[in-house]
Amino acid sequence: MLDATMIQKCADPSLTPAIVEQFVQRAGSSDPLAVTVKAGGRLILVPKAKTPDEAMELIRQYVGQAVVRVGITQVPAGVGVKDVSELKSDLVHACENLRLGTGMFAKVVRIVAKWYGNPTDGQVFPQIFEDAVYAWKTGEFEGVSVFRAEDPGVSVKMIVPPVVEQDLDTDTDTDTDTDAAPASSTLKESENSGRVGAAEMRIDLSRIGAK
Repeated sequence: MLDATMIQKCADPSLTPAIVEQFVQRAGSSDPLAVTVKAGGRLILVPKAKTPDEAMELIRQYVGQAVVRVGITQVPAGVGVKDVSELKSDLVHACENLRLGTGMFAKVVRIVAKWYGNPTDGQVFPQIFEDAVYAWKTGEFEGVSVFRAEDPGVSVKMIVPPVVEQDLDTDTDTDTDTDAAPASSTLKESENSGRVGAAEMRIDLSRIGAK
């Protein structure tokens, strides 16, 4: 759904690529024109948008009357907008949607991390991430409207130790290569040990056996 180039170009720089990938996988959509509408906790079926204009028409139709989520990050539409006419078509452009969505998610992570006391222990961050994803989906965390709340301003990178990024990023080539290399080396060492052992055994047998 996302490639490294798009993440580097479009995603909020305060989030690591691993977190961005996991965020979109858990809370987003593969369709940049995706429009989801909910009212009273119930999903409202809307026509699938085929063009950006159709998507924007749907958004403007429901914003203010229901919860509208848009694009690959399923970013909430209408946050901070006083009039429907203020909505911009950037919402349904993949790069801008990723930029806006990851920027808002970074704020949600900071809000959740502040509630936890801004811990630096790598073992705590997975729970912070889970709570942030849940807050993103529901719009609330511990009674706080996360999309309208003030940004605590703590850097996400200060919260996330490097080891956690590796744990979250389960599909990277780096992890695969890292795991594969030791296995290959172990196999070669095992094979070499077997040959050496066999050679030693032949020597021992020749010494014991009589002609």
